[in-house]
Amino acid sequence: NMITVEEASEAVLRHSLPQEVEYVAIDQAMGRVLAQDICADRDFPPFDRVSMDGIAISFDDWQAGQRAFAVEATVAAGSPQISRKQAGSCFEIMTGAVLPEGVDTVIRYEDVSLAGGDAQVLIADVQKGQHVHARAYDRRQGDCIIAAGRRITAAELGVAATVGCTRCAVYRLPEAVVISSGDELVPLEAQPLPHQIRMSNSLQVAALLRAQGVAADRKHWPDDPALIAAALPALLASYKLVILSGGVSAGKFDYLPAALEQAGVRKLFHKVQQRPGKPFWFGIHPGGARVFALPGNPVSTFMCTLRYVIPWLHASLGLPVRAQYAVLDRDLPFKPELTYFPPVRLSYQPDGCCIASPVPGHGSGDLANLTDADAFMELPCGKNIYLAGEKYRIWKW
Repeated sequence: NMITVEEASEAVLRHSLPQEVEYVAIDQAMGRVLAQDICADRDFPPFDRVSMDGIAISFDDWQAGQRAFAVEATVAAGSPQISRKQAGSCFEIMTGAVLPEGVDTVIRYEDVSLAGGDAQVLIADVQKGQHVHARAYDRRQGDCIIAAGRRITAAELGVAATVGCTRCAVYRLPEAVVISSGDELVPLEAQPLPHQIRMSNSLQVAALLRAQGVAADRKHWPDDPALIAAALPALLASYKLVILSGGVSAGKFDYLPAALEQAGVRKLFHKVQQRPGKPFWFGIHPGGARVFALPGNPVSTFMCTLRYVIPWLHASLGLPVRAQYAVLDRDLPFKPELTYFPPVRLSYQPDGCCIASPVPGHGSGDLANLTDADAFMELPCGKNIYLAGEKYRIWKW
């Protein structure tokens, strides 16, 4: 009863969360997704702004043949606008200053000679309005500068500060929890016995979520069906995003699928036509929680988080899911009727083309292999060999 990768992706994205809005201080908004437009509270720039140190003249004087100008005053950035009092005079003026009334053109210091209170222009080519950043040239008051739905970076923070936006509306991040399961797992600080391994999946998945701005709690459950059944109701009531790692296959100790359905989680699918990550389980709870139960093998957990959970999160926050592609640098055979996600190392040619080099590994348990790669490449099922030069989608980390 396996479904395809495309069907699984469509089901996951179809059940993204309804968007909720909250307000945060602008200095806490880095990485969040805007739920409002940010508009110019005044013209950008708000005055005719000088963009070079030099002298400010009237172009009409220049056009009339004048080449020497008496310096009337020196104007610094931050000074109120002043007006020219003497016809034919100029101002020494600094970058960022308000252009005085009566002048309209700036000539760089490098192109003038200053002596005894006079400025002599040394160049023959002067254009009206040069080195003046005209009022409202960039944006007019009321123009939308940043549209809702944009992820806030340092660039957006700078614009928000410029328009006086001290608080902004953003889409609420889901409460998230990542749960590892299995008696073979021990805490990171423990010294594992020969039959044990340290917990890594929950830390890895939580790190991927943290890179998206989501702070996820981490828990661990032993292979105890009674404990799992007792813990699930409170967990499903407290979190909107529930990610479980391990216990979802078909083994005797894979208790999670039955426990989730007994807890009221409606299964949408279990098992996807892919490698790694075939036992992937996804469902929704009437209370609103979305449950991603991922295979316990570390590469499977990592791939499914990148391929399904992160796009689901973007859809829940109103962000577009943008596809990225790369070109295979060699032939890659793969015979099973599955969509294949091999780890690849990326490089870039001088023309900007992204090249993917498959990284040999030892299956979905080879966690160390991920450190040699940058992304998974999604190779659609239906082919026995994927050829060098063919372009396919990639999922970068």
